[in-house]
Amino acid sequence: QVQLVESGGGLVQPGGSLRLSCAATKSTFSTYAMGWYRQAPGKQREFVAVITSGGIINYADSVKGRFTISRDNARTAVYLEMNSLKPEDTAVYYCYAGTAWGQGTQVTVSS
Repeated sequence: QVQLVESGGGLVQPGGSLRLSCAATKSTFSTYAMGWYRQAPGKQREFVAVITSGGIINYADSVKGRFTISRDNARTAVYLEMNSLKPEDTAVYYCYAGTAWGQGTQVTVSS
């Protein structure tokens, strides 16, 4: 079973940037669609971005133009570059690969 380990969360001021990383423990990860969801306090988990094994990308409307997803199949990792962060981006961010999920990493946008 694929295991996923996230990193890169933290506290940032509005307008700032963060880069999240998610590393998989199995090389078969490269055949899976990879993506990110997030869950804010008191809200349901919501879709953020996805990238297929063939490189097709989709974003939630709320992050289009600000977030960039990418993957490195050789290193079995997926990344989320987040720019122009807003307080409403505050959430725990989870990566996934196929049906496997990471443990989550906290992103807090606050002045």
